Amino acid sequence: MSDSYTVNDLLNAIAAASKTLSARKDEINRLNVFPVPDGDTGTNMSLTLETVVDNLAQLPIGAAGADIRKAITTGALMGARGNSGVITSQILRGLCEGSVGYDAMSAESIDAAFSHAVDVAFQAVRKPVEGTILTVLRDSAAAAKHARKKKFSTDEALEAVVTEAYASVQRTPDLLPVLKDNGVVDAGGYGLAIFFDAFAAALTGKEGPLGDELAFARATAPKVEIEQINDWEGSAYRYCTEFLVHSDDIDEEAAKDFLPTKGDCDLMVGMHPNFKVHVHTNRPDEVLGYFLNNGAQISEVHIHNMQLQSAARTDALASEEQVEHKPLGFVAVAAGEGNAKILKSLGVDVVVSGGQTMNPSTKDLLDAANQVNADAVIILPNNKNIIMAAQSACGLSERPCAVVPTTSVPQAFSALFGFDESASLDENVEAMTEAYADVRTGEVTCAIKDAKDAHDNPIREGDVIGIADGSIEAVGTDVADVVMDLLAHMDAAEADTLTLLAGEDLDDAAMDALVARIEEAYDELEIDAHRGDQPLYPVVMSVE
Repeated sequence: MSDSYTVNDLLNAIAAASKTLSARKDEINRLNVFPVPDGDTGTNMSLTLETVVDNLAQLPIGAAGADIRKAITTGALMGARGNSGVITSQILRGLCEGSVGYDAMSAESIDAAFSHAVDVAFQAVRKPVEGTILTVLRDSAAAAKHARKKKFSTDEALEAVVTEAYASVQRTPDLLPVLKDNGVVDAGGYGLAIFFDAFAAALTGKEGPLGDELAFARATAPKVEIEQINDWEGSAYRYCTEFLVHSDDIDEEAAKDFLPTKGDCDLMVGMHPNFKVHVHTNRPDEVLGYFLNNGAQISEVHIHNMQLQSAARTDALASEEQVEHKPLGFVAVAAGEGNAKILKSLGVDVVVSGGQTMNPSTKDLLDAANQVNADAVIILPNNKNIIMAAQSACGLSERPCAVVPTTSVPQAFSALFGFDESASLDENVEAMTEAYADVRTGEVTCAIKDAKDAHDNPIREGDVIGIADGSIEAVGTDVADVVMDLLAHMDAAEADTLTLLAGEDLDDAAMDALVARIEEAYDELEIDAHRGDQPLYPVVMSVE
């Protein structure tokens, strides 16, 4: 193709590159191994580029170059997500500003654009780190400068930039130890190389990536070898906070000095009257307050709990790992992260979130059963209102499926202890049903309306009530007192073991105090207490 490209060619190439980056965002995301994931690199970069494309689409046909550059820079700034997105926005801003004064794309204009992009992007980051997207940008710019000096054609200059971008990505593990330790390349740098490659390929009409530069990412980043770092004790900040600032007179330097006092990974980019702010902090309210108190307006506020992001990302990666096929698998229904963890530790393959007030549907249970890599499946509904849905799911299942009709999570614990991997489906249903037959379940919650207990005594809205196997047997105003009354009704003195699951509304101190009180009253009762973290029910327990 000719080296003479029209404005429309360039806009189409940007759109094509954005589409490619979006399609490959998951591949980029897998490379993110840092302890505090700022969202996910591929997702953040792709969302930033998508906003650019949306902005360009709003321009009238035949828009002037200045309007196009403004649409790109404004779209990138407004759409920037996370560190990688913000830095990408500054790279695009630098490329646009650096191309001013050139009527056509050439090796000379490419050099000028990349040179300015390096200046803008590095200025945006107070403490640049080698082996990141900034390194890849700088090396790409060096390739553009070399292409200009050697008087390369436009296509040759683009190819040189892309080739060096990939080569630079391959060198990132030698510059950043955490990458080498995890056997991966830098995610942001890889995303930038993909973007450059896709843009150049769309513009020049080249099909496919250059050579086999992408193979190294597949070879060096197998999912199973990426170590997820989930130790949050060493992380000082929890909330990724980003927003737009609108002000004609905000003191940019003072604001940039303020941000590091409230966190790290701080960036403030843009120019009057529009800026993008990004910071990791424990006090997003104080960060926002600073700008509001200095007369600025704010918009597009995004606050993400990075601890939850990390947990979700780890769970997603773990779910992708191949699970060993087995003769019999389990689906259980439970509310609360603690309960789910216990059930999984006892062999449950899929835990469906649900219980009181949020009963899963037949389809939910059938879908869960279909996820289990086993010849047959047993469903533990753990609530009397879910048993029929579980039975319906079994009736629709294309493989053998049965229900062990547990009505509580503690019953499921006992049922699972009765499982025999050498027995058949029917034999296990019978044995597991028998295993929890002597388990008595108690639940403590608050009344949501006036009513009467099993003995016709009045209950007022807000009272703490104790339920034993479906019957309201204790009423009071204090959770611990109701637990003790309920235990007496459940003949705890005649039982051998007590399993106690603390709900999300019962903190550790209250749980420890409750266990101590029970131990004092029932010195021969073996108590097994865990955090169930179920909603609405401060205590769920069982005796047997």
